Amino acid sequence: MLKILANDGLDSIASDCLSEKGHTIDTTHFDPEPLKEVIGEYDVIIVRSATTLDQLILDAAAQPGSKLKLIIRAGVGLDNIDVDYATSKGFGVRNTPNSSSTSVAELALGHMFNLARHIHSANITIRKGEWNKKHYNGIQLYGRTLGIIGFGRIGQEIAAKARALGMNILYFQRSGPKDDHEDFKFADLDTLLKESDFITLHTPSSPDGKAILDAEAIQKIKKGAYVINTARGSLIDYDALLDALDSGHLSGAGLDVYTEEPPLNPRLTQHPKISMTPHIGASTEEAQRGIGAEVCDVITKYFTP
Repeated sequence: MLKILANDGLDSIASDCLSEKGHTIDTTHFDPEPLKEVIGEYDVIIVRSATTLDQLILDAAAQPGSKLKLIIRAGVGLDNIDVDYATSKGFGVRNTPNSSSTSVAELALGHMFNLARHIHSANITIRKGEWNKKHYNGIQLYGRTLGIIGFGRIGQEIAAKARALGMNILYFQRSGPKDDHEDFKFADLDTLLKESDFITLHTPSSPDGKAILDAEAIQKIKKGAYVINTARGSLIDYDALLDALDSGHLSGAGLDVYTEEPPLNPRLTQHPKISMTPHIGASTEEAQRGIGAEVCDVITKYFTP
């Protein structure tokens, strides 16, 4: 039977499923230094976004006598795991890509509605006794153009939902257009930036860590547009984003992810044009149940001869 470390916690569905199979699950959270000391005691480690498995931790896991065989990211992105290095050390690396797409797509749309109708601001001011009805003249999503950067599962999910709202869809991905998605228009990045009223990011971090929306790219965005990021904090130069919001070049931003979490920059956290959530893209009952089931399935299949 396996000894499993769920370093960032584990949904009860996965925990119950694995326990029924006779495996032992430890949900203790270890910070990086103590994790180096104990990681070799486990056959499997499951992480979310709070744990980074870099080369130093993977070296510790690869020491003689280590039991570790499988690394699982309970979620979509693998940015917090050095996958190539882990693979070179003989570890299996898996994620759970099928369960959170709808939840993340719905959160991105939620931020779009928030910004378009000033819900994030009005919710605060009305509680203060202010009746700023004339200040909150918004826009419709219907008829607007949504630019999607990254067209994997989540990008395609939000495209379908946004089209149902009457939005026009542009998408960009580095690998080029998808032949089986003729209903949505592929565009190069510059065209997408210039023509989109809303831009939403659904792509992994760049291998070099460079922001896709850096200062130069942000200046190419259509004046008055809105930017949504529920993917990775590193995809946007947030200083350049704040400058564009302050100047009026951008009308607003919806953020669920940050370069540091929690974000500590008061210029960011107090900005009136930003709708913010604390990295909750996959934080729905349905997504967590699905991720838990996927985790159990991944482990079962990996260790089945």
